[in-house]
Amino acid sequence: MARITVEDCLETIGENKRFDLVHLTVERIRQHRHGEPYLVAGKNKEVVMTLREVAAKKVTFENIRNLPDAVNEAVTEEVEVENTEEEKAAV
Repeated sequence: MARITVEDCLETIGENKRFDLVHLTVERIRQHRHGEPYLVAGKNKEVVMTLREVAAKKVTFENIRNLPDAVNEAVTEEVEVENTEEEKAAV
């Protein structure tokens, strides 16, 4: 995705819901400012990165409250897999 537009995001959350898009984006930016990682790759400013997350359907109204927990669980599982692989390699 070379450029992100409001229309890209509205396709994800529904047409004529610009006000809802603003609220979803602000809530996600707050999460980022508390240390939550981005769910998409890129090196843009936080607003653009958050809009990219919305357009990619990684952030929705259904999952916004659970994202910090889901990301933490995924990281924990990843670390456990790495530890298991290291233990197997040591044997």
